[in-house]
Amino acid sequence: MSSDTSDPLQKTLLKYQHVFVLLAPVVFVTTVLLAAPTGGSVGVDYWLEFWWLFPAFLLGATIVNTVGISGSALFVPFLIFIFPLFAAPLEPETIVKVGLISEAFGLSSSSIAFIQYGLVDRRLALTLVGGAVPFVVAGALLSFVIPEVVFHSLLGLALLAASYLLFRADLGHDESGSSDEAVADGGPVDPDLPNDAEKLGPAGVATDADGNVTRVDRDGDDYSYTRGGYTRRFANYSVGGLFQGLAGFGVGELGIISMLGTKVPVRVAIGTNHIVVALTAILASLVHVFGGGLVGGHSLSLATTPWNMVVFTVPATVLGGQIAPYVSNALETSTIKNFVGVLFAIISVALFVMAAGNVI
Repeated sequence: MSSDTSDPLQKTLLKYQHVFVLLAPVVFVTTVLLAAPTGGSVGVDYWLEFWWLFPAFLLGATIVNTVGISGSALFVPFLIFIFPLFAAPLEPETIVKVGLISEAFGLSSSSIAFIQYGLVDRRLALTLVGGAVPFVVAGALLSFVIPEVVFHSLLGLALLAASYLLFRADLGHDESGSSDEAVADGGPVDPDLPNDAEKLGPAGVATDADGNVTRVDRDGDDYSYTRGGYTRRFANYSVGGLFQGLAGFGVGELGIISMLGTKVPVRVAIGTNHIVVALTAILASLVHVFGGGLVGGHSLSLATTPWNMVVFTVPATVLGGQIAPYVSNALETSTIKNFVGVLFAIISVALFVMAAGNVI
């Protein structure tokens, strides 16, 4: 497709992103209702059984997308501790699968918003996804064969690490400069600031011969950074990718810390991290649905997916991804970050107690 054709198409998609994003869960739910293999004929009672998951996942998706971490970091503990109070307990692999499928939609929703604002470094995102892929697949396959007590222990360790890293992270949004000229489509462009004709959004980006990047978002704020530090980021994303496949989260929490540690501006780090987490969540979801037979573990298939759960969790996470930017503007990100950090610490202790109980 030529640049002349693709550029207007990209602008149209981004201009009406709310419409396209909100249509996605409608198409998903319609397809599930009409074609999902449910193992037999089911009625209205089956499809409405878990309606109460919608508000729970809406709240969770709004929180995690505001902070910029993996949705399953809240969804998985919710399904372990709260869900059994209202329904039968789920198997660990089913818990992770529901969390990943829901997270993939929710993060894809918020990712489009970050692309629209010009806060995604495409080159950095593709490099990070490429490095994380084998670890995500390995973690997802491992989830089929590890004992439940080990699963809960590893989950507790991941949450404890995420809590520590969240408290250390500075998620303030005040590190950018601001230009006097607007760079949004149709507005004047400062000739001293980049205006990338091949961009996926209204922002501009330029990279000099030394690898220094100058990025301008749609509001005219500019960010300067370098893409150096690949080794440190690879180490974090490999460990995070393993947990992403195993437990449904990890790559987002470790990833955001590694990018901040290599001096990537926080808004660009959060935006780019959304893309990485969304793509790895989609990959892990596919492995969880189809990969059980490859390792001789539990054989999961489309028919064993709890469709009556995801028809409510997917729309909730998509809507939460769109609400998150408004919440971020209304509340201090540090307040939400500290709340989530304390919650992670409490949940991790509960998981260690559960694991110890299973051993005894």
